Amino acid sequence: MNTLTIDIVEKCKQNDRKAQLKLYNQYCDGMFTVAMRFVKDTMEAEDIVQEAFIKAFAKLHQYKAEVTFGAWLKRIVINKSIDLLKSKKQQMLELDEVHLKVIDTDYENEWLVDDAITLDEVKEAIRKLPDKYQYVVMLFLIEGYDHQEIAEILTITEVASRTQLSRGKAKLRELLTAEQNGTRY
Repeated sequence: MNTLTIDIVEKCKQNDRKAQLKLYNQYCDGMFTVAMRFVKDTMEAEDIVQEAFIKAFAKLHQYKAEVTFGAWLKRIVINKSIDLLKSKKQQMLELDEVHLKVIDTDYENEWLVDDAITLDEVKEAIRKLPDKYQYVVMLFLIEGYDHQEIAEILTITEVASRTQLSRGKAKLRELLTAEQNGTRY
């Protein structure tokens, strides 16, 4: 993190409104993009970003510069997005720990899809996945989080994260193959 951002964060900790506005302007567009990947609704994404900044400013004293401010804020945005999706469906993610098994980590790196498949088709297929797979696939493939971080964000075990990623990618492959072969579910 550059020293300018560190200075702004320090001023924000002292309730400097100009610094807060500067920090907001610096990160709001990027955080909106992150929220949109999850909620797909402009108004909801805007609300999530606003709530995330409110929470970030309220909890700024807890921020330690171990990660960039943007990474810290991004985690808040993702958690707010997932909370909204959970509340909209009126259910919590229920994980069937009994059926989980450790997945060979080499399998995680096996991500082969046909070159003819577009990024938009992949994104659309991800949206069709069940929530518990969709969140892990998005956090791993799109946001770049590792299993330890995903486990913390979703409050699941790392084993559950690996299993859901494996199953999500298998389901994604099925969806993309079906799309390519002209059959739609």
